[in-house]
Amino acid sequence: MHIAIVGAGMAGLACAEGLAGRGATITVLDKGRGPGGRMSTRRIQTDLGEATFDHGAQYFTVRDPGFRTRVEHWITAGCVARWTALDTEAYVGVPGMNAPIRQMAQPFEVQWGTQVQSLGPHAEGWRLITQTGASFDVDAVVVAVPAEQAAALIAPAMPELAQWTRATPTAPCWTVMLAFAEALPTPLNALRGTPADALGWAARNGSKPGRTGPEAWVLQATPAWSIRHLEADPEWVAAELSAALSAQLTLPLPPPIAGGTHRWRYASSGNAGSGAYWDAERWLGLCGDWLSGPRVEAAWTSGTLLAEQIAKGFGQAL
Repeated sequence: MHIAIVGAGMAGLACAEGLAGRGATITVLDKGRGPGGRMSTRRIQTDLGEATFDHGAQYFTVRDPGFRTRVEHWITAGCVARWTALDTEAYVGVPGMNAPIRQMAQPFEVQWGTQVQSLGPHAEGWRLITQTGASFDVDAVVVAVPAEQAAALIAPAMPELAQWTRATPTAPCWTVMLAFAEALPTPLNALRGTPADALGWAARNGSKPGRTGPEAWVLQATPAWSIRHLEADPEWVAAELSAALSAQLTLPLPPPIAGGTHRWRYASSGNAGSGAYWDAERWLGLCGDWLSGPRVEAAWTSGTLLAEQIAKGFGQAL
C-alpha cells in the first residue's frame, strides 16, 4: 500500500509516524525548503552574530496524554524543553521551534521543495502532479495543509468536501522580527495584547532555552488587525507594531541592528470539530489543526487520529 502525505508539518508527520511500521510505503511531500512550516525559525546575520526568531508558533502546551508521551520523548532527545520564563506550562523546540518537526521528518526522507499542484483519481488510486510536472501514483492520499490550501487541492475531484473544508477559515498574522545590540530594559519576556489591539503578542526570543545571539524580539499582530492590514506595506507594519511594543513596555525602543517582517496568510486555524477526516471509499484523508483547534497539540492529535482511521480502514491491506 502506497500512501502520499501532502504537507510535512506537525499533522502530516504525526500521521506518517502513526502509519510507520504497518507495512505501507509512505511518500511525504512539502512545498517548503525545509522543516518548520508554521513552526519555523528565521535566522538573520548581524554584526553581533546570528539573530534567531521563532516567527511562527511561539510555544505549545500539553493536554492530551498521548501527546504528553510524545513530548517526553522529544525532551529526552533534547529537541524540546520547558520555557520556564512563562508562567504557563509552555514547551518550545530547541534550539528553534522547528526542532521537533526536523526530528519527526528524518525517518521519512521528506521531499522538500515539492509543491503538489493537483491530485485526481487514477486507476484504483490517485495521481499527484507537482509544480515541475513530476507525478506520483499512489493508493491513498493524506492532505495535511491549512484548510484553504486543502480545499483548493481537492476541489476538482471532491467539490463537496472542498466546500465543507472552506467553511473553516484560517486567520492571518503579521509578524515583525527585531534584533537589538543590547537587551531591552524590561523584566518582561512576553506580553499579550487584547483582541482590539494591533499587537497581540510579543516575546523576547532569547528567554527560550537553547537560544543564542543578540537580543531578539518577535512581535505578532492580532487577527483582526492583520485582516484589516493584510495588504499593507511591510515597512509600515514593522513601524506600527514596533510603536505598539514601545507603548506596551512604556519605553523607547533603540534602533534595531536587524529585522524583518513575515505575513502568515494562514496562521491561526478554526475548528471544524471532527478531529480528522477519512473517506474509506475514495481513500483520501484530511488532517490538521483546523479540524481540532488552533494549537500545535491539535495538529498532532489530528494526524495521529487519521493514521488510526486509515489503519483500521485498510486492515490487512497495510
